[in-house]
Amino acid sequence: MSTRRNILKGAAATGALATFGVGYADTLKKLAKGHWSGERPDKALAGNAPDPEYRIDPETGDLALNPDQALSYTMCIGCTTMCGVRVRVDKTRNEVLRVAGNPYSPMSTDPFIPYETSVRDSFRAMAQTGAGQGLTNRSTACGRGNAVLQQVTNPRRVLKPMKRVGPRGSGEWQTISFEQLVEEVVEGGDLFGEGRVAGLREIRNLETPAVEGAPEYGPRANRLVWMNCVDDGRDNFALRWLKQSFGSNNFTRHGSYCGGAYRSGSGALFGDVKKMPHAKPDFSEAEFIIFAGTAPGNAGNPFKRVGALVAQARATGKLTYVVVDPVLNNAQNAPSGNRARWLPIKPGTDGALAMGMMRWMFENDRINAAYLAQPSQAAADAAGEANWTNATHLVVVEDGHKRFGRMLRGSDIGLAVAGEPYTDADPYMVASDSGPVPAGDSAAPLLFDGVAGTAGGPVAVKTALTLLREEAMAQSLDAYAQDCGIPAETIAGLAREFTSHGRKAAVNSHGGMMNGSGFYNAWALTMLNTLIGNLNWKGGTMIAGGGFPETKGPAYDLASFPGAVTARGLPYGRNAPYEKTAEFRAKQAAGRPYPAEGPWYPQAPGLATEWISSLVNGYPYHAEALIFRNTNPVYGIPGIAHVMDRLKDPAVVPLIISVDPFINESSAIADYIVPDSVMYETWGFTKPWGGVATKATTARWPVIEPRMAQNAEGQRVGLESFLIATAKRMGLPGFGEAAIPDAEGNLHPLNRAEDWYLRGAANVALLGAPVGDASDDDIELSGVSRIRADLEAVLKPGEWRKAATIYAKGGRYENIEQTYTGERATHAFAAPMQIWNEAVGSFRRASTGKRMPGTACWRVPEFADGSRVAEHYPDADWPVKLVSFKSPLQNSYSVGAKALLRIVAANPVMIGRDVAEPRGIATGDMVRLTTPGGQLDSVAVVRDGLAPGTVAIEHGFGHRGFGAEDITIDGQTTPADPRLAAGVLLNDLGMMDPTREKAGVWVDPVSGTAVRQGLPARVERIG
Repeated sequence: MSTRRNILKGAAATGALATFGVGYADTLKKLAKGHWSGERPDKALAGNAPDPEYRIDPETGDLALNPDQALSYTMCIGCTTMCGVRVRVDKTRNEVLRVAGNPYSPMSTDPFIPYETSVRDSFRAMAQTGAGQGLTNRSTACGRGNAVLQQVTNPRRVLKPMKRVGPRGSGEWQTISFEQLVEEVVEGGDLFGEGRVAGLREIRNLETPAVEGAPEYGPRANRLVWMNCVDDGRDNFALRWLKQSFGSNNFTRHGSYCGGAYRSGSGALFGDVKKMPHAKPDFSEAEFIIFAGTAPGNAGNPFKRVGALVAQARATGKLTYVVVDPVLNNAQNAPSGNRARWLPIKPGTDGALAMGMMRWMFENDRINAAYLAQPSQAAADAAGEANWTNATHLVVVEDGHKRFGRMLRGSDIGLAVAGEPYTDADPYMVASDSGPVPAGDSAAPLLFDGVAGTAGGPVAVKTALTLLREEAMAQSLDAYAQDCGIPAETIAGLAREFTSHGRKAAVNSHGGMMNGSGFYNAWALTMLNTLIGNLNWKGGTMIAGGGFPETKGPAYDLASFPGAVTARGLPYGRNAPYEKTAEFRAKQAAGRPYPAEGPWYPQAPGLATEWISSLVNGYPYHAEALIFRNTNPVYGIPGIAHVMDRLKDPAVVPLIISVDPFINESSAIADYIVPDSVMYETWGFTKPWGGVATKATTARWPVIEPRMAQNAEGQRVGLESFLIATAKRMGLPGFGEAAIPDAEGNLHPLNRAEDWYLRGAANVALLGAPVGDASDDDIELSGVSRIRADLEAVLKPGEWRKAATIYAKGGRYENIEQTYTGERATHAFAAPMQIWNEAVGSFRRASTGKRMPGTACWRVPEFADGSRVAEHYPDADWPVKLVSFKSPLQNSYSVGAKALLRIVAANPVMIGRDVAEPRGIATGDMVRLTTPGGQLDSVAVVRDGLAPGTVAIEHGFGHRGFGAEDITIDGQTTPADPRLAAGVLLNDLGMMDPTREKAGVWVDPVSGTAVRQGLPARVERIG
C-alpha cells in the first residue's frame, strides 16, 4: 500500500479553501493590475494590457499593424484538443504576449470564416467592422490556453541535454553536450559506473529474435520501446525513426490511462477496436443530448468548441440536455431551467443506465426498426438510410462450436464462394422463411433464435439484435435502477425523451468510462445512438470530417523511403491474441492453455497501462531501452506507484531516455533527458479528434525562436534533431542527404526539422483542389515572413507560396458549408455498426479461458481472474466510491503556469453531505482517504452536487515532479516549489489487481484501460 500525506496545510490550505469557498469572485482582481483593483493603470486604455496588435479605421476599414508585434496563426497544445489560435508576439523580446482564437479554425470559432478570406480580412472580421456584426466572428482561446504560454519561459525548463548523476531517480543531473548525448546513447558502454549498457546501435539487431524460440515477438530491435503522450502532430516523424528506420514495433500513446475505455467501446460499435473511431453529436442541430461521464465545456475533446456550441444551442432554446455524472459540473446552469439537468449516478454504473434504457426501448417498440433491418449497404441505399448495421446477421451461438461468436457465412452452409472463405466474398447470412440466405438489398428479420443447417450439422444461431435484446432483458428495470442509483421511472423517462426526437437526439461520453466496466459501459451508451439510427444525420451523430494528411501527398512521400524496414512482432502491451504465442502453444501441449502468465487484450490498441508492468515483470520479455516522449505515465496511471521502485533499478531496463521540456515524474527516472520545444516553438500537423464535421488540419510552426541550446551544427536541440543525429550516426535509412522522395522520384535531404515539416505543408496545400498562393501581404501580416527564407530554400517555386498559405492561416480548413449534404453529413461513416462484434464475441480471456459478450451489456467490475471486485473489497468495508473530474482550467501539464495557480491553487477532497455528516466532517477538516491501493490526507470541502456515497478529486495536482521536488543540476540545487506540489492525486490511490500472478494495475478486462472512476474507498476525519 502506498501512502502520501498532502502538503495542503497552513497557508496553502487556507488559500485553497478560500478559492473553493468564495468562488471566482476575486479572480479578476487577483489577476489584473489596474484602476479597478485599487491601483492606477499604467495605460489609460485597459490596465496593464499591451498595446493593441493592430488598429482599424472605423471610417475607411484600413488596417494598421503594430510594428513591434507579430500576429501568427498556429496551434495551442495546452491540452489534447489542440485548437487553432492566433498569438501576439513581441518581436524584440521573442515572447508571446497574448493568445486568441483562429477565425479560420472550427476549433475556435463558430461560424468560422471562409478559408479563401485573406489574412488582412481575417483581422477585420475579428474586429467586427461591419454594421451589426456584434461578436459574429469573435474567435477565442480558453483560459488555460491563455495561461500555459507561461510554460515557454518557465525557469524550470530543460534547455540542455542532461545525464543523471548517481542513482536513477536521485534528482541529480549534469548537463552534457548534444554530441556526447548522441555518442553515449548510440554506442553504450559503462555510462554510469554501474556496468556496461547496450547502446541503440547494438539493440538495433534485425536478425536475432527478441525472445529465443518465440519468433512471434520479432527481432531484438523490439527491445527498444517507446512511450508517447498524445499525437501533437509530430508522431509521424517519431514513427518514421522508430518503426521504419530502427525497426522496433513497440510504440504506445497515453490513451489507455486517459479516455481509452470510451474510445475502445465505441470502436467495438464502429467495427475497429484498434483505430477506435467515434462519433460526436451534431451539437448545433440536435434537440436532445445525454452527456454521460463527460462535461461539455470541462472535458471531452474538443471541450472548448463543445462548450460554446452547447451554450449557444441551449440559449436559443433548440437544445435540451441531461448530464449523467457522479459530479455536478458547470454544464448544469440554473438560468437554463429544465433545458439543462443533472442526474447523479453511482460511479462506474453507466452501463446499467444504458441497458435499462435499452430494455424500455425494446419493450415499448421505440427502436428504429426500419433502419436496423437493412442488412447491407445496397439495402440501406434502397431504403434511403444513411448507414446500416449487422443487426439482422446471424451469429453462431452453438456452445463448443469452432465458429462460436462468429457470424454465419455462406461457406458455413455450403454455398459456393467466389473467393476465400470468411473474406468479403463470403456473404453474411440472414434469416428467412426458407432458412439462412445471403444478406441482400432489402430488409431482413431483426429477431431470430433457431438453428441453421451446415456442412457439420445443425448449429444454433441468433440474430445480432436478438443477442442485444437478451442482454437488455437480462435484468429488470428496477434491478438496473438499483445498480446505477437512478430511479426506474427516471430511466424510463430518459428513454422516452431520448426516443421522442426522431434522429435528432444523441448520447455523448468520454473520460467517465475509465472504470472497471468501462468498455461495455461505453459500448452500451453508444449503442443507444444506433438504436435510433442517428449516425450521419443532421442533428444526430457525425464522425469527424478528417483532415488533409501531410505524409503522403501529391508533392512528397513522407510515408516511405528507400531502405525502409517493416517493423514486426507482437506488441509489448500484449494487445494481441494470446493464442499466437509460444507460451500458449506450450501450455496447450501440456493440456492447460489457460491461464496465461498475464492478461492479454486483443481488442485494444497500444496499452501504456500494461507497459510499465511489462517492463518491471519482463513479460513477455525484458526491454533494453525505453524512450519517454513528452509523456508522464508515472503520474498518469492509477496505482503504478506500487512498481515504480523496480523501474528505478537499471538491471530492469538498462537505458531510459526522456525527450521532454521538463523534469516530470517520468523523466525524473530517466538516464538522459533530451530538451524539447514548448508550445509556440515547435512544428506539427493535427486534425480534430471529433466534434468537427468538416475536414480540418491545424498547422503549428515556431512563431518564436526556440530556447533550447544549439548543437554543433547550429540547430536547436529537440526531438527532431536528436532523432536525425542518432539515425545518421547509426547509418539508418530515411535520414540524411537522400531521404525524402518527391512525386518524380527525386530524393531530398532530411537533415533538419524544416526538411520534413515544410514538405508536409506542401502536401497539405496541394491535396485535392490546391489552396491559393499566399500573397506578400498574407506572409507579412501573419508573421510567416519569419520562415519565408526556409520555405523558399526547401520547396520548389510552385510549392512554397501554397505551403506559406497553410502557415499564414494556421492550417487548412474546409468551409463550413461542407458540413451537410442535404440532411446528411457530408463526410459520412460508411462501415456498418456492429450490434454484435464477432472479434469481441469470439475471443477468450487469456487469464480465464472464458468468452466475453460480443454485444453491449452491463457487467459489474471484475479483476483479471473474472472475480468481482466487490467480492474482494465489499461495500461494508469500503462504503464510498472515489472518482476524479477535470477542470476547464487546470490539467497535469498546466500546473506550472502561475496564472492558473492564482485561480485554482490546489484540489481539496470533495465530499458529499451524505458521506460527511455521519462522519462529523466539515469543510476545512483534515480527512484521511483510503483505498485498497493507498492512503492520503487532505483538506475536505463538503458540498452538494455529488452522487450519494461519492468522494471526488479534481485532476491535475499532487505532483512530485514539475518542480515539486528539489533538483540538482551541475551541483546547483533548485529547491522544490510548494505551490507545484499542492493538492492530491487520485492516481496515488489507484489499485493493483490482487488476482494477477505478475504485478499489474487494475484495468478494464477488455480494453486494458486504467481504472480511476469508482475506486472502493473509505474516508475519516483526522483533525
